[in-house]
Amino acid sequence: MSSGSIFLIVAAIVVIVAIVVATFIYYRQQAERRHRFRGRFGPEYDRLVAVLGSARAAERELEQRERRAATFHIRALPLEDREQFVTRWRQTQAEFVDNPKGSLAHADELLGEVMNARGYPVQDFEQRAADLSVDHPVVVQHYHAAHGIALRHKKGEATTEDLRQAMIHYRALFQELVDEAAPAAPLHPSVPHAAE
Repeated sequence: MSSGSIFLIVAAIVVIVAIVVATFIYYRQQAERRHRFRGRFGPEYDRLVAVLGSARAAERELEQRERRAATFHIRALPLEDREQFVTRWRQTQAEFVDNPKGSLAHADELLGEVMNARGYPVQDFEQRAADLSVDHPVVVQHYHAAHGIALRHKKGEATTEDLRQAMIHYRALFQELVDEAAPAAPLHPSVPHAAE
């Protein structure tokens, strides 16, 4: 074998090893990136992967959300405001007994007011949910669930039990927004049939 042939074989081996190492590094970085996003956003990451069709698209969307949220001036509610919102929430829940449909609409409006008071921009549902997902990636799933029920209700496809479930979902988000120290409720809480 000539020295030129040996040189070409060695060069090819070096190139192959470099490609394997670069591929390994790339996939390791992608795995770390996915792990970071999944750890940070939890079920919201998984929901976006399903909606957008790829992890990379979901990660780009979540990065954009993080950049947007970094411009917000989120603040805790003053005690007086918190008490007023809690009082109004109790009234909204009490209204559910006689007017489930109206109560659901009032719950959504009240959540918008709380979000606005906390410093979140209040736009359409999709933007609200996206903005909330940065600081509240678990409880925002409640918001999606409640909104889905509200949309079915507008089509006449939601039962009173569905509306009750929507109120439970709204309540989980309300509690977290009003009191940051309150833990998020599980996605399918076991609650008596009266919307508390």
